[in-house]
Amino acid sequence: MKIDDVDFFYLSMPEVTTDADGSQDALVVRVVAGGRVGWGECEASPLVSIAAYVTPMSHGVCRPVRDSVLGETIDKPDDIRRIAAKVAYNSMDLLQAPHTWSGIEMALWDLLGKARGEPVYKLLGIERPAKKTPYASRLFGNSPDETLAGARESRAAGFRAVKFGWGPFGTGPVQDDVDHLDAAREGLGEDGILLVDAGQIWIDDVEAAALRLPALERNRTVWLEEPFHAGALDAYAALGARTDKLKIAGGEAAHDVFMARHLIDFGKVGFIQIDCGRIGGIGPARQVAEYAAERGVTYVNHTFTTHLALSASLQPYADLASDTICEFPVTPRQLAIDLTTNHLKLDSNGELSLPEEPGLGIDVSPEALAKYRVDVEITVNGKSLFKSPA
Repeated sequence: MKIDDVDFFYLSMPEVTTDADGSQDALVVRVVAGGRVGWGECEASPLVSIAAYVTPMSHGVCRPVRDSVLGETIDKPDDIRRIAAKVAYNSMDLLQAPHTWSGIEMALWDLLGKARGEPVYKLLGIERPAKKTPYASRLFGNSPDETLAGARESRAAGFRAVKFGWGPFGTGPVQDDVDHLDAAREGLGEDGILLVDAGQIWIDDVEAAALRLPALERNRTVWLEEPFHAGALDAYAALGARTDKLKIAGGEAAHDVFMARHLIDFGKVGFIQIDCGRIGGIGPARQVAEYAAERGVTYVNHTFTTHLALSASLQPYADLASDTICEFPVTPRQLAIDLTTNHLKLDSNGELSLPEEPGLGIDVSPEALAKYRVDVEITVNGKSLFKSPA
């Protein structure tokens, strides 16, 4: 099969706020090859990512992603890896390229799975996927009472684990954070699994983060996620050395395999969290999952948007039976809900299974593409380089 078309759909809610909520807009990718269609999703700024696909060449290793994709052969998994290497070399100076390629790469796995009549995990060499324990991923409330209510709501919905993140956490006095942590534990109950995401709030200030450790430990927090900037590896390692009751997590900002490995080797994280929509797709995420397993680090998906992205993010570690926890978006905007006509469901034990249908097993809604569509045209010197597809 030859890759005939790659289309980008920029979708958005009518109003986008400053909330740290990536489900307010989306960049959905459709790839057509051999009369078949595959779907993927970029976890990145839609307009910037589209531009990276069509931008005029600056020089030999700053080419548009399009130049390395259109017309390429896609018949087997090795073809996806070959095209990925071509994109990485030809667009090495185009920093948005990994995000743009991520959605295309996902769509290629989806398309290839449909062509072969197999789910993506089988294309990765995985025979039998393990069930995952999803955690409800939600923002801290504006007050401890809202955090308490959110924890109770998630437990009532069948989630054993809940992650609270961003919101006011880390932005005010230590006692405010203590109150939120206590409220989260109260709402989860004694047997609930508590996870916390600091959203890089302390940049590289180890002392500021360490002030929260007593409350985090007392509330039996399993991990503290992204306390620092993704590149502050020494800060990650230093904070992790100060506690043996919880682990530090990170990795969602990794846009290549090397960044993820550095967090494991030098940042000493206990959980490595990878977003397939940023790191370059499913293939690189699989490499990180295998690398982490060899070093005793737990792999976790990062997904806060749609169930298309959720299915893609579960494929790379489907066979890691000991790495059971997975992120599950529970409060996305309506766009993320409407985008797909089917959704992954928790079973009676509160566990999640991968789709068994060919490809990613998730269907995109044409009605949602029309409803949330943002009209875009990119023109240079009077020539249209991109126009939103129908």
